[in-house]
Amino acid sequence: MNGISDEERTALVRVSVEKWDADRRELCEDDVAEEVPIALEYNGISHAVMLASPYDLEDFALGFSLSEGILKDRSELYECEIVPGAQGIQVQMQIATERFVTLKDKRRNLTGRTGCGLCGAETLAQAVRRPDAVTGSTAFSATQIYAGMKAMQGKQRLQRYTGATHAAAWMNADGSVDLVREDIGRHNALDKLIGAMADEKRDFTNGAALITSRASYEMVQKSATMGMGFLAAISAPTSLAIQLAEEANVTLVGFVRSNSHVVYAQSHRLMRDKTK
Repeated sequence: MNGISDEERTALVRVSVEKWDADRRELCEDDVAEEVPIALEYNGISHAVMLASPYDLEDFALGFSLSEGILKDRSELYECEIVPGAQGIQVQMQIATERFVTLKDKRRNLTGRTGCGLCGAETLAQAVRRPDAVTGSTAFSATQIYAGMKAMQGKQRLQRYTGATHAAAWMNADGSVDLVREDIGRHNALDKLIGAMADEKRDFTNGAALITSRASYEMVQKSATMGMGFLAAISAPTSLAIQLAEEANVTLVGFVRSNSHVVYAQSHRLMRDKTK
């Protein structure tokens, strides 16, 4: 598998399949995306189990912790150990005591609640977390957005082999794309990107996040929580995502194609191409 790293190979499974072309059948083998339960633990306490691609899990754990407000900064994650098991993978994290106390209090408050089903919240006010408004002002032209999305797709190695993964990428202020993360889940891919950026101490306010999925509320929420002011998606946003993007000053672009896009919120970070 040219271009696939040893770690990325862990996210692939070789299976026997029947390929049909009209009435012609061929028995062969194919690579499919691995889907594994990932248990996220904080200071010995299990917090969540996610279905995810089993690689870049350190990035996933850090990104999830930051985008969900469990941690406020990379420095609050002290240790992260990946422990494979028969039924899945445990990601065992040691975090700052203050953050762990806050997490335990939140879990205690959620115990026994029934309601809307979002993280155990029983009211909309509890379910819909609204981050502070983003302050970054980096702007991009349509040409840069199209080129960035094409560059991201060219770096989707797992998608090329399986056809089953989403990607999230960071487009720098100059329009270059050099950081891409993939996962079977769109939220996971964005969390992995956030974790990788935090680990490299990148500036979340100076660039744009590109995603190969729809822009749901959670995708805008995670972006805004990290201070990302520009989110561009291949597919459509939802109404709640648009509302949050307006409130949080996030430029939200959807339906990005090779030469077209739709702006849903905060268009001030889009600039005209200099040649036009």
